[in-house]
Amino acid sequence: MKRTVYNEDHEAFRAVVRDFVAGEIVPYYADWEDAGLPPRDLFRKMGALGVTGFGIPEEYDGPGDPGFKYQAVLNEECAYAGVMLGHYVLSTGIVLPYLLDLADEEQKKRWLPGVASGDIMLCIAMTEPGTGSDLAGIRTTAVLSEDGTHYVLNGSKTFITGARNSELCVVVARTSPADPDDRRGGLSLLVVPTDSEGFTFGRKLQKIGLRSSDTNELSFVDVKVPVENLLGEEGRGFEYLGRNLARERLAIGAEAIARARAAIEFAKEYVRERQVFGRPVAHFQNTKFVLAECETEVAAAEALCDRALDLEETGELTTADAARVKLFGTEVAGRVIDKCLQLHGGYGYVLEYPIARMYADIRVNRIYGGTSEVMKSIIAKDMGL
Repeated sequence: MKRTVYNEDHEAFRAVVRDFVAGEIVPYYADWEDAGLPPRDLFRKMGALGVTGFGIPEEYDGPGDPGFKYQAVLNEECAYAGVMLGHYVLSTGIVLPYLLDLADEEQKKRWLPGVASGDIMLCIAMTEPGTGSDLAGIRTTAVLSEDGTHYVLNGSKTFITGARNSELCVVVARTSPADPDDRRGGLSLLVVPTDSEGFTFGRKLQKIGLRSSDTNELSFVDVKVPVENLLGEEGRGFEYLGRNLARERLAIGAEAIARARAAIEFAKEYVRERQVFGRPVAHFQNTKFVLAECETEVAAAEALCDRALDLEETGELTTADAARVKLFGTEVAGRVIDKCLQLHGGYGYVLEYPIARMYADIRVNRIYGGTSEVMKSIIAKDMGL
């Protein structure tokens, strides 16, 4: 189906991104996967391209806010090429909005120009061993010093994406003891330089997918964080974390749908070339039927996502709308990529083929940013159930 969500400016940007991906990413991507993360210089190149600071006003050396659709275009082009950009999406699309929304003037002057140039990349540390999605159960503490000049941070985090390629980490910590009557209270956001004394990288977790993005355990032992690095107001951390969830979930769903679209293209190319019983695999009725099913599901998911992109642009995207996109988009992607791998036969299980990497990468989309089960709960609540 013809998509109308993007205009001429978006498509001109797409052409620039496509050239960048082809020249700066695709030739080196296998090395990044072997290393477990891309080279740090990638993000400076992306900064020069003007894409690490979406939303940053020009007064802080940013491009302004052209709208989320530009980020969606960039994510689509990476998906179509079968590559990922390390933790770029997290830094730019998920963590940066917290700085844009909550940082005071001094903090913006101190941090935003570096983010815009790609010299500062961002990560966020929420999840802790044993807490999972229960952010109210966070035990990492940040105690204000007696002279009131800094917090002393102690605790540990796990499943933290992109920390090794980040200069700043937004850490969710408890600045006041947990109250049984208000478990969500007492949490604050602290912006912590990753080279701080006492900030330690633990294990780099070995994942089944997303091999070009590092996922780490972190520990904090008496890390001194200046009070000037408190983001927003003390004790309102839980509230702040909920502000950007709709866009985050839209981004996850949109990326999954783009990868499903790419899987269809990879499968079409393969079945046209692969000969079985003297004929291309594409000539068999089963192949045609499977790909027709995949195409229809992806077209439906794209239509849902495109509507959500329009709503996001006008500020009308709701939490439930984003949950619908994430739920349907990630579930469709899981089914479609599985079917496209099956059409590759044994070669679909070999990592030199993009479909194999895609199969492993896409599984986590139904987990992070809120599981499919959480999305269903949000949608059911929106239905009045």
